[in-house]
Amino acid sequence: MKRWSSLSLTAKVLIGMVTGLLIGLIMRQFSGSIFVEQYLVGGIFHVIGKIFLVSLKMIVVPLVFASIVCGACSLKDISVLGRLGIKTVVFYLATTCIAISLAMGLAFLVGPGIGANLESTSEFASKTAPSISEVIIGMFPTNPIEAMAEGNTLQIIVFSLLFGIAIAAAGKPAEPIAKLFVALNEVMMKLVTLIMHLAPYGVMSLMAKLFFTINLGAIGNLIQYFLVVLGALALQLFITYIGLLKAFTGLSPWLFLTKIQDAFMFAFSTASSNATIPVTLEAVTRRMGVSNKVASFTVPLGSTINMDGTAIMQGAATVFIAQAFGVDLSMGDYMMVIVTATLASIGTAGVPGVGLVMLAMVLQQVGLPLEGIALIMGVDRLLDMVRTAVNITGDSVVSCIVAKSEKELDFDVFNNVHAAVDEEHIDFHHIGEDAQR
Repeated sequence: MKRWSSLSLTAKVLIGMVTGLLIGLIMRQFSGSIFVEQYLVGGIFHVIGKIFLVSLKMIVVPLVFASIVCGACSLKDISVLGRLGIKTVVFYLATTCIAISLAMGLAFLVGPGIGANLESTSEFASKTAPSISEVIIGMFPTNPIEAMAEGNTLQIIVFSLLFGIAIAAAGKPAEPIAKLFVALNEVMMKLVTLIMHLAPYGVMSLMAKLFFTINLGAIGNLIQYFLVVLGALALQLFITYIGLLKAFTGLSPWLFLTKIQDAFMFAFSTASSNATIPVTLEAVTRRMGVSNKVASFTVPLGSTINMDGTAIMQGAATVFIAQAFGVDLSMGDYMMVIVTATLASIGTAGVPGVGLVMLAMVLQQVGLPLEGIALIMGVDRLLDMVRTAVNITGDSVVSCIVAKSEKELDFDVFNNVHAAVDEEHIDFHHIGEDAQR
């Protein structure tokens, strides 16, 4: 027990993932057993996994609200917020364009759908994706309380920014409210640390259930598509992100990857950018030295509009489905896919499986059959986990780049190897100091 408590959070989560995977595969041998299916998979593992996910999602809205309000009200010059917004959105959209181009290029090179002759094994009911104008209008909440209740990230961000700006503009009379949000921000970050203690057990339960229910035969049939997406995700992570980090900040890629590992693991296990927001915020502020005023804007916004992993899936899946169904698309069609997928990433909810909904919109744009989505559903859950981990890595890289450009990056904190320790050893008190400054 002593040895377990001395392990880092990353090590505990990794052990939980492997243990859950093995348990899931073992339980498959007893498929049909009422005890296994009802009491283990549908009972213990389902309950523990859901409690872990719900606990993470529980703190997302208050954490994002408090964090963004603190960051916005600490800005003395409103023009700074404009610069932050432009830089952040430009970097996010640029990396998304690169991501989908990499995926389509790799898919053309490998040709995963050529001669596949696969048949749809399940039904996919597509939802109508919103237009770009609807997304922009939908960013502004008619009822901010309703937006928080529904977890509408973009609307929460907009209201929080406006609320924080109003506090800053009100001056001295609003100082008690500013201090209240600083205190609330500290409390929420401490709550993140407490919930992290449940992580290894939650991750183990999620993985056990996943590998009991997943269609392993689909993975075998779609191995080429699977590897193309994984390859494109790896290129995006190690070439695009690390290249941008080195070029714009000069920071150590190895140290960056060391400090992002906990958030990476959580994103992988939950397959939800939104659920990982608390862990990502902790990583970029406490471990990398990004000030709260920058991170509180870039990280929540990234969980909504930075969907590079999803764009990679859409690019590779479009080529794969076109090849599998023998449909010839022109270069203009593929360019349309790049533009559509990039714009579709804005307003995409950071929750598991949403990529399939957005893929339906992309396929409709170029006239490909929607039933092609059923071909990739068997492996999409695993890929969803990987691409979510890549997404939050991109959020962290852009946060560092923007912070460096705004002189809001503490190089001493980033270069301090001991700042990559477990959350249990982190001092949370300087969170409020950042916001007050």
